[in-house]
Amino acid sequence: MRIFKLILLAFIVVVSCKKKDPVNPPEAALLVFPNKNSECTIGNDVSATTREVDFKWQKADNTDSYELRVTNIDANSTQTISTGALSARLPLLKGASFSWVVLSSNLQVTQKVSSATWQFYNAGTETSRPPFAAEILSPEIGESLFKDINNEVTLSWTGSDLDNDIIEYDIYFDTVTPPIAVLTTVDANVSEQKVTVDANTVYYWKIVTKDSDGHSSDSGISDFRIY
Repeated sequence: MRIFKLILLAFIVVVSCKKKDPVNPPEAALLVFPNKNSECTIGNDVSATTREVDFKWQKADNTDSYELRVTNIDANSTQTISTGALSARLPLLKGASFSWVVLSSNLQVTQKVSSATWQFYNAGTETSRPPFAAEILSPEIGESLFKDINNEVTLSWTGSDLDNDIIEYDIYFDTVTPPIAVLTTVDANVSEQKVTVDANTVYYWKIVTKDSDGHSSDSGISDFRIY
């Protein structure tokens, strides 16, 4: 009987120590169409003001389903659709700027993994289009970093405009959110700016892009922390 108990105990130990199969989170999808910072002229006209646009992306590993989120940037309204396919179609207002992102998910984990976020302009009758919102490059949102020897950090971004008529960028920079103080205004050919920072401080910043026709766009607020 004692030998049987020892064998049973050994079996329990082996089973309990056996490694579980690894959980594979979904991978990020790669966006395909509409192209980044482009004008979309392809789609089915629903009415004089609306066009159905086809969104396409590549297959992501370890993914069961996708969630497409398309945001009208000016109206700050988002349409969402879930699908197991690699494409989806949504009716969108003509003559407006949009951003879109695809979230990958599977049944093994609860978190969803985001693709990159792309912007495009859904073509209308306008001959002058607003600039795309500037893309924040560095510091990345939520990043923690050290200041340099001069107590400075370099902010960097990239801008794009279908009409190629960006004239300047307003840089908002503050320790409060939303940042309301314009630190400086720089020309269209400038894409970075050094700022003085203090240790143990969180900073908030954004870029407002302006073009020669009086249009503007807002990058949205980014933040970073200085050690």
